[in-house]
Amino acid sequence: MGTPWIGFLFCCWWHLCLAQILRPQIASPKFATNNPTLTTIALEKPFCLFDDLMSKGATYEVYLYVMVDSTDHSRQSVTDNSSQPLNTTFQQTNGGQSGAYKAATFNVPNCASPPKLADATDAAKAPTILTQYLIRVGDDDACLNDPNFLEVCNPPLSQDTAYRFKYILVDQTAGVMKDETVWSHPIRTKKLKQSSTIDTWPGRRSGTVIVITSILSVLTFILVLGFLAAFLLAMSTTEERPTETRYVSQITQQAVPRVQETAEQETSPFSIQ
Repeated sequence: MGTPWIGFLFCCWWHLCLAQILRPQIASPKFATNNPTLTTIALEKPFCLFDDLMSKGATYEVYLYVMVDSTDHSRQSVTDNSSQPLNTTFQQTNGGQSGAYKAATFNVPNCASPPKLADATDAAKAPTILTQYLIRVGDDDACLNDPNFLEVCNPPLSQDTAYRFKYILVDQTAGVMKDETVWSHPIRTKKLKQSSTIDTWPGRRSGTVIVITSILSVLTFILVLGFLAAFLLAMSTTEERPTETRYVSQITQQAVPRVQETAEQETSPFSIQ
């Protein structure tokens, strides 16, 4: 009699320990650069988390729930008393401040053939690989303003706000939750840095930057002086050319009559010998 109970308690203890380990994780920076952003957070999809709990012949999906970090997050349930998942929306929970809302649903990731993350470096394969590997929370900026939108809404998150996330496995055939992870550790979105807070005082810069800036300033000044000198030289040359032309012209006009007068004196028959 004691052996079956020991085995049952061991299984419960193991499941509880496993559940404490299984929690949504922020995506690796190797595959999601600039993460988090001001309004989005990229998470890893739950590969090989729920495979042992899925029965053959049933249809399963993974639901992602989001809530603003709070002290009583561990008590926040995402199912009702009959284990049916909640369909709370972003608007109903005031963006996750008053409770958890369903942000996304997707098929259970294929543990047998996970995406090859090495292919993420290939520009042609990267979008498909990242879609299979990541789920980006806050990626839909149009669903809140579209009255005809009927899918699960995943609107942008608030900046400088800490959020927690939970995955649950849902049996679509029975419409009930089959398993769940614990809430993730808090993940905070980035804060918009005001331009007035950016320190531009040179004393905060390194010595190398100051030296390079000084050299570039001197070179720029010399270059401007060179252009100015070349311009002045070109202008002075242009002004001198018309004076030389008029001088030659006067000489020519004075010399021509004398030549003609000499010739007439030599050829005239009335000239005195």
